[in-house]
Amino acid sequence: MDTPTRSPEPQSAVEKSAIRKVAVRLVPFVALMFFINYLDRTAIGFAAPNGMESDLALSAAQFGFASGVFFIGYILLEVPSNLALHRFGARRWLARIMVSWGIVSLLFTWVQNFEQLVVLRFLLGVMEAGFFPGAILFLSLWVPARHRGKILALFYLAQPLTSVIGAPLAGWLISHDGILGLEGWRFMFLGVSIPAIVIGVIAWFYLKDKPADAKWLTRDEQVWLTEALKKESAGKTGSTAGGKHPSILKVFGNGRVWMLAFIYFGFVYGLYALAFFLPTIIGGFQEQFGTEFSVTERGFITAIPYVPAAIALYFWSRDASRRGLRTWHIVIPAVVGGLSIPVALFTGSPAATIAVIAVTAMAIFSALPNFWTLPTQFLTGAAAAAGIALINTIGNLAGFSAPYVTGLVTDVTGNYEVPMFIVGFFLLLSAALMVVLTKMKKPEGAATPDEAAELARTSGLD
Repeated sequence: MDTPTRSPEPQSAVEKSAIRKVAVRLVPFVALMFFINYLDRTAIGFAAPNGMESDLALSAAQFGFASGVFFIGYILLEVPSNLALHRFGARRWLARIMVSWGIVSLLFTWVQNFEQLVVLRFLLGVMEAGFFPGAILFLSLWVPARHRGKILALFYLAQPLTSVIGAPLAGWLISHDGILGLEGWRFMFLGVSIPAIVIGVIAWFYLKDKPADAKWLTRDEQVWLTEALKKESAGKTGSTAGGKHPSILKVFGNGRVWMLAFIYFGFVYGLYALAFFLPTIIGGFQEQFGTEFSVTERGFITAIPYVPAAIALYFWSRDASRRGLRTWHIVIPAVVGGLSIPVALFTGSPAATIAVIAVTAMAIFSALPNFWTLPTQFLTGAAAAAGIALINTIGNLAGFSAPYVTGLVTDVTGNYEVPMFIVGFFLLLSAALMVVLTKMKKPEGAATPDEAAELARTSGLD
């Protein structure tokens, strides 16, 4: 299945300095944007067991529906938003997205009932549409493929760190009940929404659309990055070489794009089933095990699985960059996640439950940054914008279905056993589809994921 790995070409001094500057100047800021993005969309998971469910009289199914309806609005505008980003530039479009979702997120502070909650969650998805694939595309436009895995891994660290830092932060904000006359969970929504507006305004001035615009790069670094990216994009789907315009329709008919979309579906299903319901599962420890935790303690417990997840993400992605991405870099985490999550149902203590969930979180987060290096190995330009958005759109159908199905089945069965087995099934399905993708008959001149990674590592772009 895998191709032999040759030693990577030596890097020039200009290449090293250019990549280092991109990693220092762009990645932390875009990761901060992603941190705020993920915290805003998952804040409802912290609010639910800490007063919101009782204040708004929500059932588990209603909470799941309100959590998931975000992704309906998100999906409807995902592809158009990413094409707009390609047309108007990432700096303007990502800044616009951030300010827009920050304003909607702020309105959650004053939500009064289930219907208003559903409307605001839908609008939040509309406003956030295109941010994540846009951020992936933006970073991909700054670094050649041989460095992309490392850069995306650093960016993706923001997601588990959102729970490591965000869960205790949310718990701390919720514990300040009565400030400004607001219940704790309302004050939490207020506290997490304002940074989106502020950072969105800063992004307008801080980000640059391409290396040639970056004054913090030397002339040699600008030329090297521009030429390396131009050389790499030649021959990919969506390239405008030879005067040909990219065909977006070709992307929608590309079997590999659709296969990647279904693989991503499984990972997103597991990711959001955990993100939205883990705080509620922890809140149920009192009834299940006879233990009781404060709001702040629950926030710290929620963060625990994401600490090893962040560590695993970093070292697994580092190994993929060193060896060249291989199919098993994605398959093994999917299998481990699929087998581990149902085990959490049969543990005998809160500590054992959290330990097993930590294994699942490690598996999911180890696979995701490596997965996102695949689309831009054969797509570029507007085709890359459309392809990444399509993959994210199909994947995020799981963002709607995971919390809704989890809540609905929990209401029917009275526990989380069946919902967690469903999570395991979808993760194992992703592993199987990744193997199928590697064995798919490829178009003439195209590469499998393993071959594309090898070419990217040894293409001599320096």
